Amino acid sequence: MRWLFLVAVFFIVGGSLRAEDTAAVKLADGFQCPVGTDGKSYYKARGMQPNGHLGEDWNGSAGGDTDLGAPVTATAHGLVLFARDFHLGWGNVIIVRHAYMEGAQVAYVDSLYGHLDQILVREGEQVARGQKIGTIGNNHGMYPAHLHFEMRKNLRIGMARSAFPRDYSCYWDPTQFVAAHARLEGGGRLAAVPINTFVAYNGPADLESATAQSGFRSPLTPPGTNPNAQPSATSRTKLRPFKVDPYEDMRNFGY
Repeated sequence: MRWLFLVAVFFIVGGSLRAEDTAAVKLADGFQCPVGTDGKSYYKARGMQPNGHLGEDWNGSAGGDTDLGAPVTATAHGLVLFARDFHLGWGNVIIVRHAYMEGAQVAYVDSLYGHLDQILVREGEQVARGQKIGTIGNNHGMYPAHLHFEMRKNLRIGMARSAFPRDYSCYWDPTQFVAAHARLEGGGRLAAVPINTFVAYNGPADLESATAQSGFRSPLTPPGTNPNAQPSATSRTKLRPFKVDPYEDMRNFGY
């Protein structure tokens, strides 16, 4: 029923939801590691490093591509905001938005699952903690098979990582976050979650506009850019959200 409700919203507003729109999502009852539900052993081959690697790489203990096709599960209840193939540095990517209780307040976080072999969910779909949403991949053969996993504080990032600070102001350490939120109160109740918050970004040519939207002067921003400037109406109409600079994820070895 919730999926039908979301579809109805899209039709009501003509298929273009505003940034201030919300969706009803189940509060997380806890967060868990997105790999290991198949009973096999996994290890964190690479951790979170501010201004470098902005997530964690999870590999099967047997090494190589032995974990290719293994299940990737949702870290918590949430709503799929993004499920697409971006090729090159990313491959198949899923982003899920979660609501959870932090003390007496509702808080929000995005989880990202990258380099997937298969995407098994659709944008706008509700998912439950532990639900299989994809499979471990190797970005179409670019890397040895592994899962790239991120937890984002900033709900505007989407795929425009270079337009935002690459540090703990925007990202959580995934392992630390999951450990600290393994069990939560209020799980299962519905909460209003903001959607369509990602800045519009269509690759390197749009970095200036994306940076202006984010209010952050990226190290990759062209000289002379005013990070506080608002994108013009013309530039806004040209931008298409959810497109990525295909090389951005490989800068600073940040894949």
